[in-house]
Amino acid sequence: MKASMKLLITTSVLAFVLLGCGGKEETKKEESPKRQSEVVKLSAVSIKQIKLETEMVTFQPFTGYLSIPAKVITNQDNEAQIGSLVQGRVHQVFVKVGDYVKAGQVLMTVEGLDIGEIKAGFLIAKAALDYTKANYERQKKLYDEKIGSQKSLLESQAEYEKALAEFKAEDKKIHSVGLSDEDVTDGKMSDEHTSGTLPIKSSINGVVVERNVVIGQLVDATTNAFKVINTNTVWVDGQIYEKDIDKINQKTTTLFASTTHPDEKFTGRIIYIGQTVDEHSRTITVRGEFGNANNKLKPQMFGELKIPVGINAKAIMIPEESVVKETGQEYVFVQTSDSTTPSGVQAFEKRIVITGISVDNRIEIKEGLREGEKVASRSVFYLKSELKKEELEGDEL
Repeated sequence: MKASMKLLITTSVLAFVLLGCGGKEETKKEESPKRQSEVVKLSAVSIKQIKLETEMVTFQPFTGYLSIPAKVITNQDNEAQIGSLVQGRVHQVFVKVGDYVKAGQVLMTVEGLDIGEIKAGFLIAKAALDYTKANYERQKKLYDEKIGSQKSLLESQAEYEKALAEFKAEDKKIHSVGLSDEDVTDGKMSDEHTSGTLPIKSSINGVVVERNVVIGQLVDATTNAFKVINTNTVWVDGQIYEKDIDKINQKTTTLFASTTHPDEKFTGRIIYIGQTVDEHSRTITVRGEFGNANNKLKPQMFGELKIPVGINAKAIMIPEESVVKETGQEYVFVQTSDSTTPSGVQAFEKRIVITGISVDNRIEIKEGLREGEKVASRSVFYLKSELKKEELEGDEL
């Protein structure tokens, strides 16, 4: 009985010891892949076979470009909404969408009673002015020849000045509605049939992009009959994150790369930097003005606005090939040992970095690297593959 008890106790103690050892070994197996997943070790032979190269990290002068999404819009200084300031009905329409028009060209005519009254008021004021002016000049001549009286001269002068003031008021009225003196005084425009017709003219050179009227339609000052735009110059609006706003200024030049014309760069200048931040996107509007004589840039066209930044600045710049982008992270492989080690094995540590501006196939490193370190600059994809292979092996264990 005693022998049986001793055997049972001995067996239990042995099982406990083996179980404890197994637990420690399992813990080691779970921990080891975590350490291995951050470092890749390669022999000198392997490094030579894959043509792996490294580069010393240094501060370098650079001028980079900040690329932001952008859209072409019309230059509002070259855009016009055209309509009648006087109520009436459309009599004739002379243009359609897509027509090129010149400033002063008649787009349509409008008929109305108010138009006739405005023209009649101008003609009456002009006739009164012509009569009083002639009378004043005659009285002045008589007075100079000592034939006429001073009283008659002063009366004719007062009448002339009154008529002049009334004419100027009527003249301003016809010009305010889009008429010229010739439109009213020309015989063809002032006859009984057309005296109530108002020509609506384009105020700029450009292309008709909207026509909102038809013959017989009643229009007034609230009606936008036509929209004319001139695209010899256009604006490009981009959205820049607030953290980057200090990198640019309103006097710099800029480039626009369109998805429609990928091989062509358009040069312009920054004319406006927004003063408010969009509460949803946390971006600020940046506007550039671009010449567009060949009309390649169309309103609502998308692309990228490239703004030069970092002029005469220095930063850590490494080859773009050195940076691995994966699952929202960017990392590089930093050499932590070299061939002077007894084994000849080199170790490369995975290092998370924060990147900045790209220029000429090199990229700025804002955080993660120090001057004097060595970073893998070629065959980085092999290091990434080795890292993944070790992680998979660790998962299997």
